Amino acid sequence: MKPALVIVDMQEVLIPLVWQGAELADRIAALARDARRHGTPVLALQQIGPSGSMFDPDAPGTRLSARLGLEPTDVVVRKTATDAFYSTDLAVLLTEREVDTLVLTGVATDYCVDATARAAVSHGLDVVLVSDGHAGAAGGDPVAGLSAEQVVDRHNRILSTAIHPGGTVRLCPAAEVVFGTG
Repeated sequence: MKPALVIVDMQEVLIPLVWQGAELADRIAALARDARRHGTPVLALQQIGPSGSMFDPDAPGTRLSARLGLEPTDVVVRKTATDAFYSTDLAVLLTEREVDTLVLTGVATDYCVDATARAAVSHGLDVVLVSDGHAGAAGGDPVAGLSAEQVVDRHNRILSTAIHPGGTVRLCPAAEVVFGTG
């Protein structure tokens, strides 16, 4: 297994809007430090949108959260869709680093994390979905009658049990993620 830690859309504007956003950012930052110690690449995805939108590339809130403690060696991939592979160089960056497994974290569970997990397996990659490393809206999904915690639980179950065409999705809590032995 040759992993990369992939951090989805942990942006300043989103941290206060997602379930336990600050705690999630801190948990992901700890994973990033551990990944770097083991020579595992860290890739941070950043959602961008049109000027004047919530994801205006020039708006301060669009910046990746400082809580993540990103380093100059980390790679930032800007994206315009929920699927991080769509119209980005993510697949090329992973291939260049010989990555075959994404350790997937970030927001939002029911949008970009879900879409990126599904796209990754369609690209033949395995996914270790950090079961406590992603979150959706703080208010959950009121239309479906699900709390924020239930949204995370539901997506953990669906993604880890669905039949995927190219790779596998395995759940792992952050405390049990292992990037290497050295």
